Amino acid sequence: MLELGVFFGSRAAEHDVSVISGLQILENADKSKYHAFPVYISRTGEWFVGEPLKDIKTYRNFNPAQKGLSKVTLPAQPGLNGLYALGGGLLCKPRRVAKLDCAILAMHGMHGEDGTLQGLMELADIPYSSCSLVGSAVGMDKIVMKAVFQSMGLPVLPGVYCYRSEWRQTPDAVIERAERVLQYPMFVKPANLGSSIGIGKANDREAFRKVMEVAACYDRRILIERAVEKPVEINCACLGFDGDLLPSLCEQPAGWDEFLSFEDKYTRGGGKGMKSLDRKLPAPISEAMTKQIQGYTADIFRMLECKGVVRVDYILEGNAVYVNEINTIPGSFAFYLYEPMGLPFAKLVDKLVEYAQRALAQKQESSFAFSSDILNKAMSGVKILKK
Repeated sequence: MLELGVFFGSRAAEHDVSVISGLQILENADKSKYHAFPVYISRTGEWFVGEPLKDIKTYRNFNPAQKGLSKVTLPAQPGLNGLYALGGGLLCKPRRVAKLDCAILAMHGMHGEDGTLQGLMELADIPYSSCSLVGSAVGMDKIVMKAVFQSMGLPVLPGVYCYRSEWRQTPDAVIERAERVLQYPMFVKPANLGSSIGIGKANDREAFRKVMEVAACYDRRILIERAVEKPVEINCACLGFDGDLLPSLCEQPAGWDEFLSFEDKYTRGGGKGMKSLDRKLPAPISEAMTKQIQGYTADIFRMLECKGVVRVDYILEGNAVYVNEINTIPGSFAFYLYEPMGLPFAKLVDKLVEYAQRALAQKQESSFAFSSDILNKAMSGVKILKK
């Protein structure tokens, strides 16, 4: 039976959303195939395993000293394949608390979805779900993401960006630059946040100043985009790895007025995650537009070297389609977009594990050694210098 660690939590604004996604994986993973266990990263960055983590009540007022919890770490060394408890003294060896055959990263936001945790898995040679380092990092940063989409020739809404330091030192210059390139209304977004956290709409200068202050609390870089009046959002997921890609049905979240807030997305259904959100599935768009969006989604998946499941969000303005953003670890793993296609959540988990294992196998086919005479020549040079 495969030891499947499900990672969630972390030091991120989307911490609570991540907990929901992680518990959904634990609930739906096939128990005949996997021993799925929670790996919770607290708001302070400490790692824990233990049975209490399977109960959502544990997270209301998390107590690191709660009975049944063990603090662990993941050594960044290939071959150890596990989570270890640190010894109590300098001479005590680390003790393996849990074997780790594969990791499902149910992370949202910074310190998990952004490539940091993926890098640790790469160093340790642990197969993991989600995109690789590059795709994860690009998918987290809305400014870089938009530049990549533009380089691919994909349609995006016009925008500008600034640093928090610019805003605080010369706010009038930032306002003038935004107004020169764009027109009101505008959306202001922290570059490295998801779930609509910190996003605000400005209809005039006064509102612009207010939403910029909010965004600056969450990130040091801020994206400013032209807002679409009466926008229609269309989402499309893609599941796969390498050349094996399966775009999902397209969905239209219902009740979209200006944009979906954090509360709209995650608390409307009593904490059940993205499935609880009202939606039209499939989206009421033409077959041609559906294929166009699915094609864009597959192209983005390939360009960012994605793995597992991602979701790309689009904005419609009349018949125009704009790529909004990619979520490299979408809420609830976008399972609700695949269930109507005959792929239940448990089978989606199987796919995540399969692609994680295939990616590690492909990595291990590559050579990381190259013989050269550089060190010998350097040593010779050192000897000459000593003379």
